[in-house]
Amino acid sequence: MFKKILIANRGEITIRIIKACKELNIKSVVVFADNDRDSFHVKYADEAYNIGSGQLKDTYLNIEKIIEIAKKSGSEAIHPGYGFLSEKSEFAKACEDNNISFIGPTSETMYAMGDKIRARAFMKEAGVPLTPGTTGEVKTEAEVLDFAKKYGFPVALKATAGGGGRGIKVIHSADEIKDSLESAMREGKNYFGDDTVYVEKFLTRPRHIEVQILGDKFGNVIHLGERNCSVQRRNQKLIEESPSPFLSEDFRQKITSAAVKGAAFLKYQNAGTFEFLEQDGEFYFMEVNTRLQVEHPVTEMIYGVDLVKEQLSIAFGNKLNYSQNDIKIRGNAIEFRITVEDVKNNFRPCAGFIEDYQEPTGLGVRVDSIAYKGWNIPTEYDSLISKLVVWDESRERAINKAKRALEEYIVKGVPTTIGFHQWSLTNEEFKKGDYSTNFITKNFKPEYLSDFEGFSEGHVLPKEKETIELEVNGKLFNVVVYKEKEQHAKVTRPTLKGSKKNDSSNSNEVKAQMAGTVVKILVNKGDKIEKGQNLLILEAMKMESDIHSPKDGVIKDVLVKQGESILSSQTMIVFE
Repeated sequence: MFKKILIANRGEITIRIIKACKELNIKSVVVFADNDRDSFHVKYADEAYNIGSGQLKDTYLNIEKIIEIAKKSGSEAIHPGYGFLSEKSEFAKACEDNNISFIGPTSETMYAMGDKIRARAFMKEAGVPLTPGTTGEVKTEAEVLDFAKKYGFPVALKATAGGGGRGIKVIHSADEIKDSLESAMREGKNYFGDDTVYVEKFLTRPRHIEVQILGDKFGNVIHLGERNCSVQRRNQKLIEESPSPFLSEDFRQKITSAAVKGAAFLKYQNAGTFEFLEQDGEFYFMEVNTRLQVEHPVTEMIYGVDLVKEQLSIAFGNKLNYSQNDIKIRGNAIEFRITVEDVKNNFRPCAGFIEDYQEPTGLGVRVDSIAYKGWNIPTEYDSLISKLVVWDESRERAINKAKRALEEYIVKGVPTTIGFHQWSLTNEEFKKGDYSTNFITKNFKPEYLSDFEGFSEGHVLPKEKETIELEVNGKLFNVVVYKEKEQHAKVTRPTLKGSKKNDSSNSNEVKAQMAGTVVKILVNKGDKIEKGQNLLILEAMKMESDIHSPKDGVIKDVLVKQGESILSSQTMIVFE
């Protein structure tokens, strides 16, 4: 087995991988950006190396730097986690070219599946059913409109290199095509370095079903059942469960067999997920995620297979440790993504300072987390801070256990999705297990949350000691310094949309609600503006937000530039 590996990621998945390494006596190496120095993964790993500052392309997406650190640290392999470089075939190829084992599929497989248009072509050849869609990219509004006329609205624009719900725009009418096309291309470029998009028919009430597969270098491929991931907002999952509560055994056999068929066609190695949409008893291939999924713990809980350890074993060159006959369903598992979002305000990401943090415990309760008391959450990354996973012998028992665990989960100082999850477990549609990707839009209203935590205005944090991080030749060391006096820290919260400060019609300034990047400026100096008009698009925590005018008036000055990184409360636009 490997002696040392580098984990090219951050967040809770890095902690998850380090735990598997510790249990296998493998040394772990991590990288961190300057704004991520306080992340728990930096302290938990055996070695931590600074990867610099700046935009993502200069840090966690910098292949050259990561390969250099892997060599410098003596790492034999690299685990990409999920997100960032995990589905970049160029990264896998760079590892191969430098004699570093890539803990994932081959670069050829990743290249084939990394582009959704290519992936659809391969799956069509493999005999896996597809939704209607273009066979190539679309570049103009006319092309999108022609497709919509043939198949009818709604249609979906998708970034071919996209993943994790990014780069997807649903279009319901011709009027939406221009802005949606620009936005999908922009997200594809910003998040994945590729602005190529295609269009496919959008199913109006599908269930999102995905199948976990494992393959080795000897041609063995197995599935580990399916997961229902239909509770989503902005095309990103919030709740996942396994097994899917509404599937018949016959249907389960068909959809898992289709995934194995597709994986065998690709000669797939390592862990991967085949994603499908199901509607009216039919299922359609959507994409292959050539990596570990965020929701992999629900599969581990019901099958008793450590997917990360399997990844490591396969990458080392071993045969699968399991045959298909070894894979037996036991009980039910449900995962709840705990994100820092203002659910009442359209799930708006809200980074901030965690004043208190306590995780639930107990038999069948698992928390994969990066959060801790006293952590100031960076605004540059995803809003996910932890995952609560529960298991029990039946779905009803799992739901009851989840209610108890969510009640015990304490996160203070930032808004989270905990209240939303508590509400979801009381919803009749969810309890029946017969829900689609429309679950939130169909069932949820912000007023349903009777108790939802908001930001605290400040914070006093007593410290008996302080950890000082020293960087020597790029490697991080922690030095503990004990203080004689109590330290006090004041934390200013970002201002939420809807608050008096930002929406006051008496203010002549439009300030940033949180730190982020100016994606697009839609107004100019001297423009006459109406209240509610979109002024600019701001990207924060991997989400684009429209910034609307709080008043009628005339633009006196625009103080930011497109592509500029701005701070919370920074003035962006001034009115006459």
